[in-house]
Amino acid sequence: MKKLIYLFFVAVALHSCISIQRSELKPINTIVYDNGAVVTAHHVASKVGVDILKKGGNAVDAAIAVKFALAVVYPNAGNLGGGGFMVYRSKSGEINSLDFREKAPLAAHKDMYLDKNGNPITDLSLYGQLATGVPGAVAGMDEAFKKYGTLSWQELVQPSIELAEHGFAITAMQAHEFNGYKERFIKFNPNGAAIIKDTEWKEGDIFIQKELAQTLKRISTAGRDGFYKGKTADYIVAEMKRGNGIITHKDLEEYQATWRKPIVGEYKGHKIISMPPPSSGGIALIALLQSVEKYPLAQWGFQSDSTIRAMVEAERRVYADRATHLGDPDFYRVPIEHLTSASYNQSRMANVSLARATDSETIKAGKFPGYESEETTHFSIVDKDGNAVSLTTTINGSYGSLVWVDGAGFLLNNEMDDFSVKSGTPNMYGLLGGKANSVEPSKRMLSAMTPTIVEKDGKLKMVVGTPGGSTIITSVFQTILNVLEFGMTAQESVSAPRFHHQWKPDRIDIEAKAIDEKTRVSLEKDGYKLQKRGNIGRVENIIVLPNGKLQAGADHRGDDIAMGY
Repeated sequence: MKKLIYLFFVAVALHSCISIQRSELKPINTIVYDNGAVVTAHHVASKVGVDILKKGGNAVDAAIAVKFALAVVYPNAGNLGGGGFMVYRSKSGEINSLDFREKAPLAAHKDMYLDKNGNPITDLSLYGQLATGVPGAVAGMDEAFKKYGTLSWQELVQPSIELAEHGFAITAMQAHEFNGYKERFIKFNPNGAAIIKDTEWKEGDIFIQKELAQTLKRISTAGRDGFYKGKTADYIVAEMKRGNGIITHKDLEEYQATWRKPIVGEYKGHKIISMPPPSSGGIALIALLQSVEKYPLAQWGFQSDSTIRAMVEAERRVYADRATHLGDPDFYRVPIEHLTSASYNQSRMANVSLARATDSETIKAGKFPGYESEETTHFSIVDKDGNAVSLTTTINGSYGSLVWVDGAGFLLNNEMDDFSVKSGTPNMYGLLGGKANSVEPSKRMLSAMTPTIVEKDGKLKMVVGTPGGSTIITSVFQTILNVLEFGMTAQESVSAPRFHHQWKPDRIDIEAKAIDEKTRVSLEKDGYKLQKRGNIGRVENIIVLPNGKLQAGADHRGDDIAMGY
């Protein structure tokens, strides 16, 4: 502790708060609602969620309806062919988390993406049928409905059926993406798909998906059996046989979503509730917050020199632990108590000098006795009674494996790339992994998804999450600090520029407007490597104000929108 206090004074002396301060941020309008709020990646999905709330549905009802709507209106990440995680808090404070992450097929094995010399064949885990894990999305919504749903299942699925059958007007961003992916869609879908057409897509074009509408009707009628059995299952297995896929009817029938105990931690009087393994998000988020808790971030200021150094050094150490110790808890004993211990995480920061960057090569994962060695979408919902859902769902890369299930009309995920194909080899997001996350039959691949709920004094405070691959954890981390340390509103917190460090590669990725030029020069002088990149994350945040009203912030980096009433 003495060493940390000494470092604080050294840091303050060496690095004044020369970056953007909270008072210097350009004011951003924040929407406030009285009864309920829904923030998603697409305006149509947000409206579906609010309509369900207005009909008397609770936050879980709205989440199920939004999830299916996103499968129609946001095909690059909203999905039937993927999976995800949900964190739930009831109005009375009950908490729960739902794991509907994809699984490796029964025929999967640790060397399935390696050549005869043991080297990774990168494209095999990224594109085509072999890249696909057993989908969990429909099973997840079925589980959520059975436990917490109040309206009828048919009422919750019907909006998505109508959207698929009659179509919706695509946005300019979607038109650009559809056109940009056209050749890749043609390559992996010789029988065609609704998204493939002869002419270019334009903003306002109506996107109709008749096959998907029929799939949704089967789900509406038969629940999970409308996906994992019968005609839809036959379509999936036939699609596997058209390529090199290995998912079978048995894989589909045996898939189960799982309720898990949420990860819970504290940060300066706030209760942080997040997702447990096989998501690494909750553990890593708690570890990051614990790592910086002793630093005077609010005094230093938003994206000041010292604030950035402290956050980056924490990220460097937490991602090193993630690479070694995180995996599917049904297959690997994850040292949760160690990794979420404040004393452990603060001890990891004891050798930090804010005067000089740490070399990531010198950072190793912690050792504990008895243990073996970016396209997603998020939505946040709070209903009029104060029930809250934070849900992140994915098919991994944008448009997943690029394979549309012929006859069923939905995209398959490429989540198998989230396994450690080979120890020490990075995945598509540059993340490293080892034995804990190796490929095994029926195992769930590690994820960075971090759906999170924050309490203060026993009351709901915040519902937050984001897509972004490896940047998910650090984006949620920054957004929470933006609110709790720097006093930002919901909209300001998600619109603020972001940066990211993940241990390896050893660099700080920065958005165009993140970190002012003087601070960049200072960081580079002291050994920090900076690399400019595009947008980081698309955070959706709802803050409950002291008077009970709801502030909702939708990320400007996409078509995201907040709605409520």
